[in-house]
Amino acid sequence: MKAAILEALEKLVVKEVELPRIGKDEALLKVKACAVCGSDIRIFHHGNTRVKPPTIIGHEISGEIVEAGDEVKNFKKGDKVAIGADVPCGECFYCQNGMGNNCAINYAIGYQFSGGFSEYMVLNSLTLRHGPVHHLPKGLTFAEGALAEPLACCLNALELSHFRSGADVVIFGAGPIGCMLVELSKALGAKKVIVTQRSEKRLKLAKKFGADLAISSKDPGLISKILEETSGGADVVLTACPSVDAQAQAIQVVKNRGFVNLFGGLPKDAPKLCIESNIIHYKEIFVHGSHGSVPRHHKRALDLIASGKVKIKNYITHRFPLAHVNDAFAAAESKEGLKVIVEDRTK
Repeated sequence: MKAAILEALEKLVVKEVELPRIGKDEALLKVKACAVCGSDIRIFHHGNTRVKPPTIIGHEISGEIVEAGDEVKNFKKGDKVAIGADVPCGECFYCQNGMGNNCAINYAIGYQFSGGFSEYMVLNSLTLRHGPVHHLPKGLTFAEGALAEPLACCLNALELSHFRSGADVVIFGAGPIGCMLVELSKALGAKKVIVTQRSEKRLKLAKKFGADLAISSKDPGLISKILEETSGGADVVLTACPSVDAQAQAIQVVKNRGFVNLFGGLPKDAPKLCIESNIIHYKEIFVHGSHGSVPRHHKRALDLIASGKVKIKNYITHRFPLAHVNDAFAAAESKEGLKVIVEDRTK
């Protein structure tokens, strides 16, 4: 088969490799779509301690099972499935209590387990038993199914932020995740969603996805405008961008006992976050992070997409064949569009 092998930092090579064989408790997936995630780009440039080149990355995946071992019970040849990223070990305290994305081992597709930038991939026993592998709802395309993974991450962030219908929400960043958070918040009943971003083009996109107000982050009156629009502060504030400034500003625009979610990770060379902690103290603010998702988030994401509450196809702006995977990475990194799909174009 052909696969995009990450041989070293910034060296992604499409080559012929041996078709993997499966065990009796495993399945072989014909990859139909794998989207480029911001974390894939970070791995490409900077590596990750869980990723050991040469390897295959990519974790926003959908495809068709073409072979299933005799001991595989819930899936069979011909099943169309969507795959998430985080795979619980199933044994530790966190995995046994529904928090598999906090597992100390932190298994994930495209990290320790071979990923989706390939023609075929193995779904190992652990992934089939505990991981986010779900049948693709009828009517969804493979490309749409692949994007259930990032949407699941957004669901996790809102859940940890105690989101409720009628909430005022502020989102820093209007990239793919920021826009998903906009649409998802509105779909789940947010009263008002405000987005801030430097790029005017991105701000216009956020409006298309349902933002009630889009404010340039370069606006000197940003904080005061948000406070005015939310009558003193938002219920939920999410930072969907790799910005220390955004994290510091998020603390300033949340209401008393509101929730600040630090969604976007920061580069290793980013300055330390410096905040006035008395704001957190006196306003009793909850500041937290979110990382990935668990299988139930992935299933709910698929259901939301299938119901039409989240129109996920609107996020797909670029498509490339596997042979042009480097062009796909360049397109994603250019920020000219939203989600970039590497897809199988054979019939």
